[in-house]
Parts: sequence; structure tokens; C-alpha cells
Amino acid sequence: MDIIIVGGGKVGGALAEVLCDEHNVTIIDRSEDRINSLINDYDVKGIAGNCLRTSVLEEADIEKCNIFIAVTSSDEVNILSCLIAKKMKARHCIARVRNPEFDKQMVFMREELGISLMVNPDYNAANEIAKVLRYPEAINLESFAKGRVDLAEIRITRGSILENVALSQLSRRLRLDVLICAVQRGEELIIPNGSFVLHAGDKIHMTASHSAMVKFFKSISAAYREKRVKSAVLIGGGRVGYHLAQQLREMGIKVKIIEINRDRCAELSDQLNKVSVICGDGTDHDLLKEERVYDADAVVTLTGIDEENILLSLLAKNNGVEKVVTKVNRMTLMQLSDTLDLDSIISPKTITVNQILQYVRAKQNSAGNNITTLYRLVNDRLEAIEFVIREQKDYVDVPLKKLKLRSGILIASIIRGNELIIPKGDDCLKVNDSVVVITTNKGFGDLKQIFD
Repeated sequence: MDIIIVGGGKVGGALAEVLCDEHNVTIIDRSEDRINSLINDYDVKGIAGNCLRTSVLEEADIEKCNIFIAVTSSDEVNILSCLIAKKMKARHCIARVRNPEFDKQMVFMREELGISLMVNPDYNAANEIAKVLRYPEAINLESFAKGRVDLAEIRITRGSILENVALSQLSRRLRLDVLICAVQRGEELIIPNGSFVLHAGDKIHMTASHSAMVKFFKSISAAYREKRVKSAVLIGGGRVGYHLAQQLREMGIKVKIIEINRDRCAELSDQLNKVSVICGDGTDHDLLKEERVYDADAVVTLTGIDEENILLSLLAKNNGVEKVVTKVNRMTLMQLSDTLDLDSIISPKTITVNQILQYVRAKQNSAGNNITTLYRLVNDRLEAIEFVIREQKDYVDVPLKKLKLRSGILIASIIRGNELIIPKGDDCLKVNDSVVVITTNKGFGDLKQIFD
């Protein structure tokens, strides 16, 4: 497909990296230096210019564009460029929109203005953090099939009920229908079989129905003597902090925000009911002790500086905070999580790229098995993809034991109506099934590609 990306910053560059191998990608940015850097790094066409000028869009062959993606730093530019692109015959348009004032207008913009997808990275990041705080034992938690299936990342600690358990014995041990899809052991990433034995220190990715996952967390909470998060401190009162504070209050969690900008503190105080807003420097250790930050059940570091968030998170962990969540955007720093023993790392940039990539993959194979959900995990080394089987195929109604999967692939679950199936050899795929696939391969856009 022909894809135009407007904005060559962090998100635009990350999108170019993942899309350029499969599509014809053109990037538009005002900065000639940034465009030259992207051209040197990736197999893309670059245009230095104003994306609101029709002549620039014509130079990018807008009339051939299958998907137009606007991810500049300005919401208004993103929206307006999508409207212009749509008038110039671009087929699908995606806009990154971060200002909360646009939240209530998203349906109007999609239905009346023809913008196919509106992505709010800050709201989505807040959602991810809220899910992790709901289940503090999880490092990350994702959902499929409209919340009916969960994919959780968990670290196995010494003395855990999961330590030294073979996967074939796991469901019997837990008395729950769960599946371990992938295991990260040191630098090694493994798609395990039934004989695989879990060790302390392993990071596991497991799927289960939402109800089974809730029971699972309750069982390990009893073993670990973990407490439900009742209080949280957010260091940084930006857009992610605003959305997160709203969600945590709805969950019954007591919230305190520490924000250095006095005007922003006034805004947050006006907009957020029953949230304590402290005006001060979140890096001031004396202030953190004075506000009893380390007595909170959870600390979430949300400043605009990655390194600052990492250091504050380490400080919170060293002072006994049970659950710490760190906002980081730079991939090189995200890879430090294991080395520094950080709990959960959330990246608005990665969430945005995943959501847009999911849409692109779905449009790439719109007549076949649509992708409805896609997550890139373990520093982009693992993909979890949900397909929906729309029509009869040669692998439908065939027992899985008679189908040959490509290497590095696991069918993690089948959702049939309201039923979740943890697949075994005699199970079959059927039309209208949702199928969750875990793979170390990249670029799958159709379910048929998983079969050899």
C-alpha cells in the first residue's frame, strides 16, 4: 500500500521503521534535517514542506494514498491535514489528537468529517496504567475480544506457586484454564511447549478469560500477600496524569498529583474532583517525604523527561513502594527495565504505533481475516494479534493437529461467541471465530500466513 506519514518526530519515525518493509512510505515534515535523517535510516521517500499545502501533498502522490497518517505535534494541523488529504482522494485518514477538549467530538470527526481513526496516546496510556494498577502483580495487561480475553505479563518470583511447574501441569495446579504463550528468560524469548518448566526470574506472557485471570491474580495475591492499590501518587500532571487521575478515582483509588507548574496545578484543581493537587518539584526528595509519597500503594512517574521518570521510579522502589509504573518513550531506555528491575513501563509512543499498525494491517487484508487487535511486546520482539475469520478457508473445520504452523507461532485462544477455547489438537477453527496468535515473526496481516 501507499502510505503518507505527516510528522517525522518520535511516532512518525517509529511508524516509518515498522511500515517501510511492507509498504511504500512517504514522510512529510517541515525540517529538512529530520527528513534527511529518516531517508538515511529507512527505505522511505521524504518531502520537506508544509503538509497543509496542496502542492506538497500532490508531490507526495496524495491521489494514490491508501492511508494518510498525521502525527505532528499539533492536533489542529493533524485534523486539518486529514481533511485536506480526504478532499484530495486519500482513502483512509488517521489523526493523532491529544487535547482532551477533542474527546467528545471524536465520533463527529469520524462520521461527519471522514477521519477514519483518531488516536489519543495520552488517554490510551492512562488506560494501560489503570489496568496495571487494578492488578498490581502484572507487569503489563492487554485485552482481546472486547475485554473477554486477557494477556498478562508477570514475573515469577522465588517461592511462587508457579516456580518449577511444567506447563503441562499448570492448569491442574491452578485449577484454572490458562495458557503460557511466551517466556522471557534473560535475553532469550521462548514460545514454550508442554514440557517447559518455569523458573524464578522468568517473565511469562499468559492468556485466559477475564474471569479466569481475575481468579488467577487472587490466587497469587494470597501467596504473595499483595494488597489492592488503594492510594496512588502521580508525579507529573500532564495529559496522561489528567486522564489517569479520572480513571483511578472511578476505581475508588485515592489520588495525589505532584505538578511543578503552578498554572497547570490550578487547571487540574478545577477539572478534577476529589484529587489532591500539590504544586511542587516531584524530584525534590524532601517534598516527596513531606507528602508521604513512599507510603502510597503505587507511584506513577509521568514527567516529560524519561530519565527523570526512571530515577524517580527507582527512588520509589528503594523506599518500599509496592507498585511503580514508569512512563518512558525512548526505546533505548525501555530496554533498561530488566537491568534496573523496574516494575511496569508504559510508552504512549508505542501504544500509538501499535494502534495505527493494527489499523494498517487490517486494511491491508480487508477482504480476508481482519486484524481487530495487535500488540507488540518485549521491546517489539513479540506480536500478539487477534484475527476474525470472515469466510470459509482451507484451514477452517480442520483439527489443529492436522495443520502445520510456521515456527515461532502459538495459537493462544479461540473465541467463539461467548465461549473461550484454550486450543488443543482436536479443536478446529470456524467462520466468525476470533483467533489470538502469539508470534516472534513480524508483519502478519492475514491468518493464513501462520500456516506452513
